[in-house]
Amino acid sequence: MRFPEFSGEWEKYSLGEIGHTSIGLTYSPADVVKEDGTIVLRSSNIQDGEIDYKDLVRVNKKIKDSLFTKKDDILICARNGSSRLIGKNALISDVDAGHSYGAFMMVYRSEDNRFIRQLLCTKRYFAQVGENLGARINQITTSDMNSFEFFFPQSKEERNKIALFLRIIDERISTQKKIIEDLKKLKDAINNSLHNNINEFQLFSFNELGNDYSGLTGKSSDDFGSGLPYISYLNVFRNDIVTDGPFDCVKVSKTEKQNVVSYGDLLFTLSSETPSEVGIGAIYLGKTNPIYLNSFCFGVHLSNHENIYGPYLAYFVTSQYFRRTILPFAQGSTRYNLMKSDFMKHKFCFPNMASQKAIYNALHTLSEKIQNEEVSLNKYTEQKQYLLTRLFI
Repeated sequence: MRFPEFSGEWEKYSLGEIGHTSIGLTYSPADVVKEDGTIVLRSSNIQDGEIDYKDLVRVNKKIKDSLFTKKDDILICARNGSSRLIGKNALISDVDAGHSYGAFMMVYRSEDNRFIRQLLCTKRYFAQVGENLGARINQITTSDMNSFEFFFPQSKEERNKIALFLRIIDERISTQKKIIEDLKKLKDAINNSLHNNINEFQLFSFNELGNDYSGLTGKSSDDFGSGLPYISYLNVFRNDIVTDGPFDCVKVSKTEKQNVVSYGDLLFTLSSETPSEVGIGAIYLGKTNPIYLNSFCFGVHLSNHENIYGPYLAYFVTSQYFRRTILPFAQGSTRYNLMKSDFMKHKFCFPNMASQKAIYNALHTLSEKIQNEEVSLNKYTEQKQYLLTRLFI
């Protein structure tokens, strides 16, 4: 695939022939300050190809001019405990310029960075990153980066046109992510408002609403990868409603006694590294049967349908009221576990049946809107990946 007005062969160059790479700032814990310091960008500040400011470190020390970012620099994760994060990168915008960057990061600088940034999204780039990872340390060096080879069109006009074309798609993807983020914030705000203003409520424990059961037991790593579907920890953690697949699979023999998840069951995570993420809940509204549950989760099979509208619980268990109430049931030091017995006995405030259905209908409409926007996002992302494979040699 090529723009029709251009012709001629593309030529291979290493990144070192086009520009140069530099490693970031070394600083000590004593240099870190809470306010009024220089922002030091780190690996966590690159999210989905953009600079993210949610997890900032600031330092108070003298920094060389060369260690400040400039517009159109490419910031790259050069070293990390997780090998999958090595090589992730972002183009520095006007807003992002003027910050420093840490010693586990590198900056690539050239006159063609908007074009090269798109090269650093390709499979060819990440294949070269993988080939150059250190044997004992997850890292790529400046020498590695400078040695990476790509094909370039000889015409700068063609390079600019490709970069602009792909940048337009990137901006559409970024806009789509913002739409989804805003819809999720709106849904959370409405959910919390509705649950914080319940005038008439009824008290029930989950023991009074149904029976709890455990996830998979007696399984080893060899049992996973094929067999029958099961709901993973992340399926419960990331969704308020779990529907149909794709699911991971596990081997379950006909003679095994394993608990099966049923339509309308309430699912919870049992443990996490932070107490605020213990007891994350979701409702299963899928048709897959049989389907099992991850061993680090448990389920509640609801039987009290006179007082509880099952699908509504998807939003009840994600409300601030519920999350705040169950926080004391997360116990531990390095890893936190839900005190399930106490949790199941605790009485929660539920609205009446009519209010439950009204809350569900209002929030489910937003959930469906979010799902539709996520489908659009996936299509834009797939389109970008397709174009990367077709536009670059």
